[in-house]
Amino acid sequence: MDAFVPFAAIAASTLFILSLMWMSHPSTARRGVRAGEIGMLIAIIGALVHHEMVDYTLIIIAMIAGAAAGIPMALLMPMTAIPQRTAISHAFGALAVGLIGAAEYYKHAHAEYAGSFVLWALMFEMLLGFLTCTASVIAFAKLQELMGSRPVSFPGQRIVNGAVALAAVVIGVMLAIDPTQTYLFPVFVALALLFGILLVIPIGGADMPTVIALLNSYAGLAASAMGFALGNKLLIVAGALDGASGFILAVIMCKAMNRSFANVMFGGFGAVVAGAAGGKDDRVVRSASAEEAAMQLENASSVVIIPGYGMAVAQAQHKVSELYQALTKKGVDVKFAIHPVAGRMPGHMNVLLAEANVPYEQLVDLDDINPELPQADVAVIIGANDTVNPSARDDPQSAIAGMPIIEADRAKSVFVIKRSMNAGFAGIDNPIYYNSNTQMLFGDAKDMVGSIAKELAGGGSGLH
Repeated sequence: MDAFVPFAAIAASTLFILSLMWMSHPSTARRGVRAGEIGMLIAIIGALVHHEMVDYTLIIIAMIAGAAAGIPMALLMPMTAIPQRTAISHAFGALAVGLIGAAEYYKHAHAEYAGSFVLWALMFEMLLGFLTCTASVIAFAKLQELMGSRPVSFPGQRIVNGAVALAAVVIGVMLAIDPTQTYLFPVFVALALLFGILLVIPIGGADMPTVIALLNSYAGLAASAMGFALGNKLLIVAGALDGASGFILAVIMCKAMNRSFANVMFGGFGAVVAGAAGGKDDRVVRSASAEEAAMQLENASSVVIIPGYGMAVAQAQHKVSELYQALTKKGVDVKFAIHPVAGRMPGHMNVLLAEANVPYEQLVDLDDINPELPQADVAVIIGANDTVNPSARDDPQSAIAGMPIIEADRAKSVFVIKRSMNAGFAGIDNPIYYNSNTQMLFGDAKDMVGSIAKELAGGGSGLH
């Protein structure tokens, strides 16, 4: 069976590469998912038939425990919870890498391994693994609203973070040079875990898409380093693919927000800006009913729908699909404007709308939709806040100044479906709510969109 192991590594690596390639486009995404699943199955079989395997008891127990946790997560978690499920998956994977690294360290904690490449690789992968574990748990807690989404800061925070990171690195170097200093190892692990917490608590919820992508990259790099330590080529390839793709995605997210990594990781974005909502009570807010919105939408020639996290929370994607179908049946040209960081993870809106069978061809990114918005008769904002906030374009002092936005305010008429006038995750007010061409539709996104779709279909009192 040993002959199967290198074959499994090559086959699995090939399928992982094809999986990433196919998942880059919706028309081949399902094929990409299947390729990744088959590749992982082959990789697991290859690991199980390796000649070093002498006892399967603990492995079977671990597989049963993993399946017992994973299957309910896959079956019971709604699509709206995919961001936090992704974050907690990162935590599990990173913890596994860290624990394997710990076992390997104690296996090599002898003088003859001092300064060896294996120890250097182990220290690197454990540092990344353990900090990614706690960082991902904090990201999960913020996304699940188990803790506040606002940044947590304290005096001298950057100095403390730097000191903890430096101490972890120094101890890691000491252990690589002299692995017999086992009393330092728990300190190294504790510092790495602590640094993961300190790394994410000052980051606001508005930056979670970028953080998730970056943590994905860290987990991949840790797995790749583990591959070098164990001499496992498949781990090297799979981890490198994960690390590189996560990093590229994080770069795309930062570009979409016109911000640097340093600003995301250390800028405290998401804090409430003092005075940001000043004068809000003096401005006029115009509201409308579902019947009034339906009448205006029916008479429109072109409509742009802009989804945000509010749509995800309300699980309104299927009602949005019904609205799309009702409008298209009446000959209205409908497009969906998708911001790269809308929601809580990259591609969040795309996934939800695909689940509701909205044609991918109708999803347009902000660079392509912005030139069309001045000609759009109606823009419908569903639970989006910061990604349509004109302060990013017009106010140099705004916390989100320079961030590319979907310029919904330039449409001829704007409807905003929102529960209340509360600010978004960036913690700042949105001037679009007070524009003369804006009407607010207050209420649950699912109920409101459903009511509008019903009116358009002739099921309400306003239209026949």
